[in-house]
Amino acid sequence: MLFETIVKLIVERTECEQSAVTAESTFSELGIDSLDTVDLLMNLEDEIGMEIELDEKVETVGDLVRFIESKQE
Repeated sequence: MLFETIVKLIVERTECEQSAVTAESTFSELGIDSLDTVDLLMNLEDEIGMEIELDEKVETVGDLVRFIESKQE
């Protein structure tokens, strides 16, 4: 569910095809820069009802999913 939520937000922001977003996709490959990342994280916080404090570098969609899941436990 978390992966699907992130994909939905990425597709809304970048207008790329949903099928193009995989766990291995890097944010730069998807056309997401640092400002987009901040906006994406704020929208994601609203969607999942959790504050996200990135304290490590995440480069791929899968990295972000794993990071958030580790903070939810």
